[in-house]
Amino acid sequence: MFIKVAFNIPLKKVFTYLPPEKGECAVGMRVKAPFGRREVQGFVVEVTEKSEEELTGLKAITKIMEPDPLFDKSTWQTALWIADMYMCGWGEALYAMLPGGKREKDLEDEMEGAYGLPGSITLTDEQQNAVKSVLEGSGSLFYIHGITGSGKTEVFLTLAEKMLAEGKGIIYLVPEIALTHQMVDAVKKRFADTVAVLHSALTPAQRLKQWRRIQSGAAKVVIGARSGIFAPVQNLGLIIIDEEHENSYKSGSSPRYHARQVAMYRVRKENAKLVMGSATPSVEAYYLMEKGTITKLSLTRRVSGGELPQIQVVDMSSEHYAVSDLLRKEIIRVCGEGRQVILFLNRRGFFYNFSCLDCGYEAKCSHCSIPLTYHKDRGLLICHYCGYSQRPARACPSCGSLQVGYGGFGTEKIEADIQRLFPHLKTLRLDSDTAADKGKTKAVLDSFAKGEADILLGTQMVAKGFNFPKVSLVGIILADTTLQMPDFRSAERTFSLLTQVSGRAGRFSAGGKVVIQTYRPSNYAIAFAAALDEKSFYTRELQSRQLLGFPPFSRLFRFVFRSKNQEKALSAASGFGQMLSQMQPEGYRFQMLGPAECPLALISDNYRYQIIINTDQFASAHGILSAALAAYKAPSGVYVEADVDPLSLM
Repeated sequence: MFIKVAFNIPLKKVFTYLPPEKGECAVGMRVKAPFGRREVQGFVVEVTEKSEEELTGLKAITKIMEPDPLFDKSTWQTALWIADMYMCGWGEALYAMLPGGKREKDLEDEMEGAYGLPGSITLTDEQQNAVKSVLEGSGSLFYIHGITGSGKTEVFLTLAEKMLAEGKGIIYLVPEIALTHQMVDAVKKRFADTVAVLHSALTPAQRLKQWRRIQSGAAKVVIGARSGIFAPVQNLGLIIIDEEHENSYKSGSSPRYHARQVAMYRVRKENAKLVMGSATPSVEAYYLMEKGTITKLSLTRRVSGGELPQIQVVDMSSEHYAVSDLLRKEIIRVCGEGRQVILFLNRRGFFYNFSCLDCGYEAKCSHCSIPLTYHKDRGLLICHYCGYSQRPARACPSCGSLQVGYGGFGTEKIEADIQRLFPHLKTLRLDSDTAADKGKTKAVLDSFAKGEADILLGTQMVAKGFNFPKVSLVGIILADTTLQMPDFRSAERTFSLLTQVSGRAGRFSAGGKVVIQTYRPSNYAIAFAAALDEKSFYTRELQSRQLLGFPPFSRLFRFVFRSKNQEKALSAASGFGQMLSQMQPEGYRFQMLGPAECPLALISDNYRYQIIINTDQFASAHGILSAALAAYKAPSGVYVEADVDPLSLM
């Protein structure tokens, strides 16, 4: 008998062993086996009486770590598909799917509490039609395209209820932990003990316990973030992807999978249905709806008595302070009426950067290629990529000038300004700095939901689907931040973010208002968001993408070469580029950009160069690039990242 084992390494290969002295191996078991000079954990993926290879000197499995298999042959087939699609090792793909890994702090005590989520309610005609279309429709791909506050969540929960009544399982994906906290209570109230929660903040033991409940069929409804797409749900009938447009559905490390693509694979393989939803679909999803590949189901009215807010744009070029005159007056008016305000700024920190007014010197991380952010509460300039910190200089390190200072502004700075302008109002701040403290996110949201504060100030976390009944004013401090990124998706991200943040206002009553502050009031993403003109935005964006040959009219591949040695990184990228040029067959040429320095050229002391492939013939390009990557031998000290359908080119 021979045992084939997959290890968490970047190779499309399994390794053959003899059975252990004690116990019998089965597919899905976690085992330990000698690998080189070490004993390494792996998973059994095949048990066979014969081997196709002529093998001598085989070693035996040393230990069966768990007697009960964690997965079956179907899971292994999915892992092989992921490895092929996303150009990673077989074991890498498998390990991304299974419970285990780095132990993280336990956030279980933060998992209760829903902020304004409705209980079971009577569906509107639009909601009923959406449910009926999914259940009776012949297709497998659906999209609930509804304005903010139109009741997409209730449609999702009703669909899950119907599927559960038929004995089918459900996977319900939300973008990240902040939303998982909000949704869990509503889902548990509806489905009680049939619910399992999966997210990266569970300890390995907690995650394994939930996995076993799902695997046994005890839990039929799984709610989780991106990795929840791999849950071993029995008799899968429905996958829900809430806020489909969110970038967090794309993995940032190998395998760089997108949960939406994996969901499409699973529903095709397991004869299930996929229902996505958002007020601001990704451009790719919108395009597929226009083509009819995905069935579009529209929700056009708010369900809680609210109306879409009135939106005003303020040109900040004529303003002298970070909080404009209009926004200041609106805050006074709204809070005077006993209502609440959300202020949004996509910047952490006190002031954004530190620079010299004489020579233009800008304080940057010595390990990365990005400006440092000043955090007043710690008195430090901090790198948000690697965590490096330093004290601010009294004089310019470049020219010696004393004319050094801070430019831009972050959440800490705005919080200080708000407290100075409105000392009688209570302000809460929610960004990734405050959320880093255990329990802080829930405490802040609970306090604001109870009306214990007048103003909630935050970064992207406050845009994530929270329903606060008393909020009637949203102020967007600076709408330009996402437009400044050197990325073809910057307009899409800006429009989506402004629309989502604006949607927090007036969800339960008329009279909601949004103030958008910007230095670029004529930019089409800002103008269309302010006009609530979604159709014009997507039409303009699709025209631009088609003209430039960008997705969804093409597919991208990205290869990043990083090394502590800059020459090695550039040489490796150049060598791979030459290999690709030689491998392109006659009559077919894909567009190759680079090698070029990444916009973020240095991160954590690693120099970064990239090659980007743009093609309208995905299958042909994928085959060539996969073969090239498999044949390429990276120099010592160089790491290669492969990214299929990248969301970021930074």
